[in-house]
This record gives sequence, C-alpha cells and structure tokens, in this order.
Amino acid sequence: MVIIYSTPTCVYCNSLKAYLTEKNIQFKEIDVSENQKELEKMVSISGQMGVPVVDIDGDVIIGFDRQKIDELLKI
Repeated sequence: MVIIYSTPTCVYCNSLKAYLTEKNIQFKEIDVSENQKELEKMVSISGQMGVPVVDIDGDVIIGFDRQKIDELLKI
C-alpha cells in the first residue's frame, strides 16, 4: 500500500502523484492541509512537517526521491 501525505499546492507532491499514475501505481492520498490528525500522524512517522511524505508498506520516504521509490516499488 502506498500512502502519500501531501498538500494541494505542493509542486513535488503533484509531480510524485503524476509519476505514480504514469507508472500505474495505485496510492492513497492524504491532504494534511485539511486534516490535523493525519498531519500529526505524518509528523510522528517522518519527523518532518514538509511534504510529500510517502509511506510504502511501512517504509517512509521524505520528499520525491524517485530512486528510492522505484527501488521499493520494484519499478
């Protein structure tokens, strides 16, 4: 399961979502700008306030790190 913690105005978030869509990878998007509880969860798992934060089956990636994402998703 791929979860993306993001905000609507984040350029890197939008690039990440477009990339995953292009690769036919399904993901769940959580808009932390509108959900305080999920924002707190994101900070607790990543130690970061910045987005995007990607959770791939429990592995947390901060930012749009294409190489690490490809590695975890075996793309």
